[in-house]
Amino acid sequence: MEAALAHPIFEPLRPWIDRLDRPLAPSLERLNALAEMAGLKVESGKAVRFVPPSGSSGSYGDYEMRVFESGRVETRPHNRHDLFNALAWLSFPATKARLNALHAAEIPREKGQRGRFRDLLTILDEGGAMVECADAGLVDMLRGFRWRELFWENRARVLSSMRVQVFGHAVLEQALAPWPGITSKVLFVAPGADADAQAAAWLGQLSSQATPRELASLPIFGYPGWLPGGDSSEFY
Repeated sequence: MEAALAHPIFEPLRPWIDRLDRPLAPSLERLNALAEMAGLKVESGKAVRFVPPSGSSGSYGDYEMRVFESGRVETRPHNRHDLFNALAWLSFPATKARLNALHAAEIPREKGQRGRFRDLLTILDEGGAMVECADAGLVDMLRGFRWRELFWENRARVLSSMRVQVFGHAVLEQALAPWPGITSKVLFVAPGADADAQAAAWLGQLSSQATPRELASLPIFGYPGWLPGGDSSEFY
């Protein structure tokens, strides 16, 4: 299964994956050593540390508030979902910290029931991706769900002009055994600049009235070459 980590979807995580002796089952000690190396912090200023689950589900919103207030990210040992959450923190620290801070700011206003704004934040945290593309025509195809036109008829343009970086840890976990229906929700960033910083800035300017409708959808394994068998027009 670790051979699956050679897939291009994991390239943004590669610098951290390569530092793990057991890439799919690292110890919390090793993850914390990397967090300290990276200087990971939440926006409250607390250092991020990956800790065993507390054993209590806690009250409404307790997880995000605990992360924001203490920096302690509950991480189940040998759990791939939680591993990719840790790798996302290492690879996209500004985006992850901003998502957490927005959760923490919104929870006290919600009176115990998650609203649409936090739905947006959760969807991005679990399944988000950044799309770098200066080709407006390709962006229009993506926004318009024109997958065959985008990924088949314009494959060369996509490969030369569109880069996708997945930070949603649920999608990264699913990518160990990819299938066509895996879908990310995406935000757009300018090529050639810090995608992580841009994504955090985009999140920061969102109104608390924003909903998941703000996000474009992308069947992530439609990207040319990312799924075996996806090299024919029939696939699309």
